[in-house]
Amino acid sequence: MSEVARVGKGKTKDSPRDDAGRTTAEIEANIARTRSQLADTLDELAMRVHPTTIADQVRAKALASVEQKVGRVYVGASRAVEQVKAQFVDEKGRPRQERIVPAVLVGGGVLLLVASARRRKGK
Repeated sequence: MSEVARVGKGKTKDSPRDDAGRTTAEIEANIARTRSQLADTLDELAMRVHPTTIADQVRAKALASVEQKVGRVYVGASRAVEQVKAQFVDEKGRPRQERIVPAVLVGGGVLLLVASARRRKGK
């Protein structure tokens, strides 16, 4: 009769060994350790697929995406403001009268047209 057969029947009192040379206590400890690892893995999987966890992950991704787009818009707006400012201010920081006066006149004309159109709608 082989060692494994004696272990399976539990008839021996000395430390029986299987084909790999492990004792019954080692095999039981290995089984307990594997069960513990399996339980940890199942707990982690349950946490990963929990609706709250998924909602938190989606919320975090959405927030990161919004922050990234806001950052891009801010950089673009800052760049546009600098370009517009460069049109009305010279290299020394002095205002360019020859560009400011026509822009103010055009802006004032547009405001008058809008105010006139609103007044006509009101009547």
